[in-house]
Amino acid sequence: MKKFLPIFLSCIYGLATPSVLALEDREALVPLPSLDDFTNGKDGWSFGLGAGVEYETAYEGSDEFGFELQPAGAVQWRKGDNIFYFAGEAFGWRGLRNNDWLLEASVGFDEGREESDSDDGRLDGLGDQEEGFELVFQARRSFTPDWRYWLVSRVVASEDGNLGLFGVGRRFGTHTDGSGSEVNLVAVFHDSDYANKGFGIDEMQSAASGLETTSLSGGLRSFGVDYSYRHNMNDNWQIYAEALFEYFSSDVRKSPIARSNYESEIGVGFIYIF
Repeated sequence: MKKFLPIFLSCIYGLATPSVLALEDREALVPLPSLDDFTNGKDGWSFGLGAGVEYETAYEGSDEFGFELQPAGAVQWRKGDNIFYFAGEAFGWRGLRNNDWLLEASVGFDEGREESDSDDGRLDGLGDQEEGFELVFQARRSFTPDWRYWLVSRVVASEDGNLGLFGVGRRFGTHTDGSGSEVNLVAVFHDSDYANKGFGIDEMQSAASGLETTSLSGGLRSFGVDYSYRHNMNDNWQIYAEALFEYFSSDVRKSPIARSNYESEIGVGFIYIF
């Protein structure tokens, strides 16, 4: 799959005609390929709709992989340096301040986990975890006017615990329309509630599953790297790709739920901009 992605992207890129490649840049709120921006630099409503396919782990800590179809796109409303959006199960706001601070807040759903997520029965006896609301706050601070390098932080707050992410990023390419690619290197931390939600096993679960009782404390969860790619094929069609690798800390790896030392996913898709 990793060998397939760059070949696939190269083929798609080669289909673009010279006139398409000469399209003038459309100003994005910030020129980051990881962020959807369908506004073309204009105030008012914008809309993008598409779909992608992801190859990913079945659940956090799983050693099972599979393909999954995912919707893509968003409804957005822009006013100056602010964008309000609805994307999938998330509603949020993104704002640029002083040209070097990108702030974002959103409310969405945590998908939870079901015993059936494991085809091998690895989760049998652990019960199903229901979906729940989560609040996400993010800030990026650019070191350069063109958003070439930045610091990133993110906090996820939910009734089942909290998670924090801190790292650095770099953008590749010279376009200001959100196309090109970027990479982020991050460290992820969680509190004890969030840790045990994903990797803890209480006494009832232990009795039902046969797995050893496990209780985790808060602290370092993982180190990770994520990559995003976006290319405008013409005025309406856009191709995107993303990849994620997260290596768990020693505390997480000790959990019987963590059948693998890492979590990873790779995806590619298309979006039509109306």
